[in-house]
Amino acid sequence: MKQIVCYGEVLWDMLPTGKKLGGAPLNLALRMQSYGCSTKVISSIGNDAAGKGIVEQMKTYNATTDHLQVSQNYATSEVLVTLNDAGSASYEIKMPCAWDDIQLLEKDIAIVKSADAFIYGSLVARQQTSRETLFALLKTSPFKVFDVNLRPPHYELNTLTTLMKQANFIKFNDDEIIELSLAISGKKLSIEESIRFFSKETQTPSICVTLGADGAVLFQDNKFVYNKGYNVKVADTVGAGDSFLATLIYQLLTGANAVTALDYACAVGAIVASKEGANPIINDKEIQEIMT
Repeated sequence: MKQIVCYGEVLWDMLPTGKKLGGAPLNLALRMQSYGCSTKVISSIGNDAAGKGIVEQMKTYNATTDHLQVSQNYATSEVLVTLNDAGSASYEIKMPCAWDDIQLLEKDIAIVKSADAFIYGSLVARQQTSRETLFALLKTSPFKVFDVNLRPPHYELNTLTTLMKQANFIKFNDDEIIELSLAISGKKLSIEESIRFFSKETQTPSICVTLGADGAVLFQDNKFVYNKGYNVKVADTVGAGDSFLATLIYQLLTGANAVTALDYACAVGAIVASKEGANPIINDKEIQEIMT
């Protein structure tokens, strides 16, 4: 059984149809748990009804809450989600909130040190307390996965560069890698050129870029692997990238080759986008059907 630790935000996504449990690290953990992994989320909730609700909702997934801290300084995070006509989501994220206040605890250091993968994003690094805790945990992890998740104005270029240099695996979407390669290299590069640039610049051997409806590209062992995507009717894109990354990392950790891993990840991401919310139940039959 693979041991996975995810670090960062847990929150309520306030969707037009009502609130849903969310936050990229939690979405990732729940999807990897559905594959039989032992998953833990290091985060913080407020000492309030919304925080208690997150704990109760996580229990319905049989997810462990042992590493959820309770902040006495800030409230539980609630994020306003707006969907456009195509189902693409935009987010209004309040600051500060409880997951900006994650403290460094010995029990968290211990689980990160022994995990098969430590998965973290950029959003949680926006404030000093959680950022410094993240930097400390990264020093102890043997395999680090960085999910770049640009939510303006909640990121800073120097911090992003530091987080990339710490990673063994980086995941971008197409807009993110183009924006960051231009900002850092000063040149307008293609996606493939951007991937090679970041691999060399940050000494990261594995990089993946999602391409929306056009699938994804994975760079590994100095080779590019592509998937052109799967055609679905999009309900909303909330959590689709999280389930994509969870599936990709799980497949690679359990011995799948790059082509198979990317195909599975694109299939699961597409299925999640076809359903409402970040954490719909998916069965293997659905995955096999969309891939054939």
